[in-house]
Amino acid sequence: MIHNIRLYHLLFAGTIILSSACSHNHDHSEESHDSHDSHEESAAVTDEHKHSGEIVMTPEQAKAAGVTTDTIHPGAFHSVISTSGRIVTPTDGQVSVAATVPGIVSFSRNLTEGMNVAKGTPLFTISTSSLPEGDITSRAYIAYNTAKTEYERAIPLAADKIITDKEFQALKAEYETARLAYEAVSRTSGSKGVSIAAPASGYVQQYLVTEGSYVNVGQPLMTITTSRKLNLRAEVPESEYHTLGRITSAKFRTSYSDEVYNLSDLSGKLLSYGHNTETVSSYVPVIFEFDNKASLIPGAYVEIFLLSEPRENVISVPISALTEEQGAFFVYVKLDDECYKKQPVVKGVSDGERVEIIEGIHDGDAVVTKGAIHVKLASASKSIPGHTHNH
Repeated sequence: MIHNIRLYHLLFAGTIILSSACSHNHDHSEESHDSHDSHEESAAVTDEHKHSGEIVMTPEQAKAAGVTTDTIHPGAFHSVISTSGRIVTPTDGQVSVAATVPGIVSFSRNLTEGMNVAKGTPLFTISTSSLPEGDITSRAYIAYNTAKTEYERAIPLAADKIITDKEFQALKAEYETARLAYEAVSRTSGSKGVSIAAPASGYVQQYLVTEGSYVNVGQPLMTITTSRKLNLRAEVPESEYHTLGRITSAKFRTSYSDEVYNLSDLSGKLLSYGHNTETVSSYVPVIFEFDNKASLIPGAYVEIFLLSEPRENVISVPISALTEEQGAFFVYVKLDDECYKKQPVVKGVSDGERVEIIEGIHDGDAVVTKGAIHVKLASASKSIPGHTHNH
């Protein structure tokens, strides 16, 4: 904050000091009048060519403020549909890690969302020792041992027809059930509790529990994405349905970052678009697939710019070049090494990175594309008089 205030003071002071420096000198070969006439003519020319909208900033000040300019030329620019949507995981590329026993959960390792895990990697430990009914492994062993004893005792009784075949089969079923339950628990049981491992290789998508929380059998603990592929689902208004067939790609920006992602950089492709709206919605879904090379969060809401066929000879500037005042938009055009002009423009559509300019900029104009806010601050002083261009 202090740095910005000092920078503003530097720009403010510099513009006042240099208010007379914004001039373009041209050679006038027919100036052979006497000194009195020459002075009067010069004053008249100065008054005639005075411009009140110019800002003075030396190259040193511009560099300190991070001001850079680009020469603008017409080029290709896509037609754009701006809408919203979400990043979603394909249904066939997601598995859930669930609790196999009830108890208190703890994390076996420090894994963050997006990290790679291999099948069989221990993820959680569930302790059952504090449960009112006791440790689940011990209870499973007791139940198994009891059922085994009853089953082995029933074998000779069934052979001698002392018990019915139905009673014997019931005891056998109880034994098999107890055996399977004990073996399932004992395979993953340790000194700290029952271990829960990754059922498949993939990437951590989301934790669904916190350290120390109580979980029930079957409760989801984590979701794992088995593929690095994600889907971008855009919701397009019905009014734009006739344009969907021309959509080729998209750009998007998340709610938690200002970065704009281009699907062409993420091996993205259009999968499908709906041929009818949802039953409770007036929007048509457009779905893309792309590689999650940027560790994007599935489920995040995004601003989407759908791109269709390119248009040629379109003038556009980076979004950073635009400033806004009371609903009107402006850019700053560099006139020479020290002079800038505030130029009103009429903007068209934006693809998230650049914006179409319908009026106000011409081929070859040098437009401030970075640091426009500092040029705006430099122009804020009403002490800066009109800057003279002597011709």
